[in-house]
Amino acid sequence: MTLSYDLYWSFRSPYSYMVTPRLLELEAEYDVACNVRPVYPLAVRTPEFFETRDPLWFRYFMTDVFREAAFLGLPFRWPRPDPVQQGEGGNYRIPQPYIHRLTHLGVAAVERGRGLPFLKEASHVIWSGEVENWHEGDHLARAAERAGLDLAEMDAAVAADTARYVKVVEDNQVAQREAGHWGVPMMVFGGEAFFGQDRFDQLKWRLEQAGMTRKA
Repeated sequence: MTLSYDLYWSFRSPYSYMVTPRLLELEAEYDVACNVRPVYPLAVRTPEFFETRDPLWFRYFMTDVFREAAFLGLPFRWPRPDPVQQGEGGNYRIPQPYIHRLTHLGVAAVERGRGLPFLKEASHVIWSGEVENWHEGDHLARAAERAGLDLAEMDAAVAADTARYVKVVEDNQVAQREAGHWGVPMMVFGGEAFFGQDRFDQLKWRLEQAGMTRKA
């Protein structure tokens, strides 16, 4: 029997980028399916979250993301440009074309059966530091191609029915909170939430307890 779990995931989350290769490896080795549910980042959903943080929160966060990437052996640099744009004084309450496009493309990839591969390829382009200006040229198109997708076709589909894609993301966000948390990456299996890329091992453990088997 194939087990499945939900994955709440954001293109602006470095930790989402970090967990994705392991989730793909899990799916390749075991009889398990990942139900990808893209969400907008907190900076877009609830910008006041960052406005009320203790200054030490950001300093520790920036230390931890680089350390964690090094620990996992992943190339890492803060994206240029940031998928979420900031106005004067760090204001997030401005138009956000990059993150909306990315998130809706994530939904389109899921609908084409290539959700997790697209998350992996696109987030690598954005977060690895291996390309400049990930939003320009053919960087995203090549990432989509590596995931078995056609970026132009997906962009056209989103443009033709944007409201539906927005609704899917908003529904994902409601389901995420109902599952017990608001952060990403967040995996949910059997009604139990596993928040954070550092909960991957616990997720795998639970799946094994539920009878997850290796593929032949």
